Amino acid sequence: MSDPDSPCRDRAIFLDRDGTLNVEVDSVLTPDDIRLIEGAGDAVHRINRAGYRAIVVTNQAVIARGESSDEEVRRVNEQLRRLLGQSDGRLDAIYFCPHDPDFTGECDCRKPAPGMVLQAQADFGLDLGESWMIGDSVKDIRLARNAGTRVALVRTGKGGSDAGPEDSPDEAFDSVGEAVRFILGNADCG
Repeated sequence: MSDPDSPCRDRAIFLDRDGTLNVEVDSVLTPDDIRLIEGAGDAVHRINRAGYRAIVVTNQAVIARGESSDEEVRRVNEQLRRLLGQSDGRLDAIYFCPHDPDFTGECDCRKPAPGMVLQAQADFGLDLGESWMIGDSVKDIRLARNAGTRVALVRTGKGGSDAGPEDSPDEAFDSVGEAVRFILGNADCG
C-alpha cells in the first residue's frame, strides 16, 4: 500500500492486468491461469516504495459472456495479489469492468472509457495529471487519454499491435519493470 506520508501519495500508476502484469492467455478464468510476467512483482514493490498508488484496471467481459462469475474473477485477482506479494508488491486496489457491449450494452467503465480510473480518483483523491497508465493495448492508451493520465505502452502481451498511428503512447518499454523504472526515475515528488 502507498505510504501515507509520501509526497507522491496523490499519484497512481494504473496497471493493466493481462499482458502487462501476468502472461497473456486466451482467457484467464481460474487462479491457476495467472502467471506473472518476469519482474512484475518487483515493479509493483518499487511503486509501493515510491509512495505511488498501485492500481489495476482491467476489462473482464468473461463475466458478461457467462464464461466466469464475478466471484471467480475476484479469486483470480486474489491470486494475482498473492503472486505479487511474493516480491513484496502490494496493490492498493483492483477495479474491473464486467461488461461486454455485445451482451450488456455500453457502460462508462469498460476501457477505453475512463470510469474505473475516475472511480479510483474519487476513492483515493488522485491527481490524474501526475499519474500514469501502463498497459499493452490500444484500449490502455485510449483510457489514459480519456482520463487525463500519461501512458506507457509495454511490449509484452499485445505489445500495442492493435494500436493505429493515432494511438501513440508517451513512452514505450519492453516490460512493466522498465516502465516503472522510467516513471519513478523522472518523478518530481520525492
